[in-house]
Amino acid sequence: MLAANPLISVTPGLMIWTIVCFLITLYVLQRWAFGPIQRMIDERRERIRRSLEEAEEARAEARQILEEHRKLIGQARGDAEQILAEARRVADAQRERVKQETEADRQRRLEETRRQIEAETQRALGQIRAEVAELTLVAASKVTGKVLDDSDHRRLIDEAISELDFSVLE
Repeated sequence: MLAANPLISVTPGLMIWTIVCFLITLYVLQRWAFGPIQRMIDERRERIRRSLEEAEEARAEARQILEEHRKLIGQARGDAEQILAEARRVADAQRERVKQETEADRQRRLEETRRQIEAETQRALGQIRAEVAELTLVAASKVTGKVLDDSDHRRLIDEAISELDFSVLE
């Protein structure tokens, strides 16, 4: 029963031809298929290795750039704080200068106003003295009934002025 199955039976001619075909196929595959396939595998392995090296280099460069950016950001923050401090200092100085200028202007105007008031007061007092002197002369000429000359006018004016008390006006 075992001998009846053709797959199990040993046929020496078929075995030789199978081995010969196998060796020819092996030679053909090794000559034209395995070599190019192995070269492609080796090339691909080399490309992957280079890509990994480049990726590692890029990662290292990215880390370095990130660190530089962090340093630059820290520097920029410090610079910004310095600029803000300087701007505040300048603003305070300008505010103080404007305040001093405003105070000086106010003092100058106040002094000018005082001088104007003093000048106006002196002018008004002089005008009052002149009017009092003139009224005194008119009253004296009516009381005495005679016309006075310049020396009499001068004497009466001086007496009237010395008798007047202008402290009320001042």
